[in-house]
Amino acid sequence: MLKKNLKSAISALFGALLVVGLAGCSAAGPDAQTRNVRQVTDGVEATSGSIKALNVLLVTQEDASAVLVGTFVNTSEARDAITSITANGIVGEISVSTLDQYSGPAIFEGDSKNSSAKFPGLNAKPSDHVEIEVTFATSAPMKMSALVRAKAEEFANVGN
Repeated sequence: MLKKNLKSAISALFGALLVVGLAGCSAAGPDAQTRNVRQVTDGVEATSGSIKALNVLLVTQEDASAVLVGTFVNTSEARDAITSITANGIVGEISVSTLDQYSGPAIFEGDSKNSSAKFPGLNAKPSDHVEIEVTFATSAPMKMSALVRAKAEEFANVGN
């Protein structure tokens, strides 16, 4: 009888370990891929020093250009500035506010817009990914691969 109970207990323990092992519960811990997901919208995120880019994407325009949508935040007390933005090597026509904690974020498009960037002749199609490089006065350049969206739905008024 003792042998049968021991065999049942070992089988139950093995079954429980098998379930936990196959489910992956805490197997990867803090390095699990799903725990490190940073893109929660169509826009991408990137960081360069104390500057964070949030929800960055491009919206196509009728003239084959594209307009940048997104927010850049400087979390440092030191001032910085965006000096240029390129999309697939095309230099953008930009108008950007200063990046510091007191001026607030640089917001490209939307109701709170205080900055703009347009890329003439980009000829990107919706669902393409475009390589964007942002250079700053003091921070290192920031590179990201941004999704291109059509000028429709929630982006219908972008670039107007």
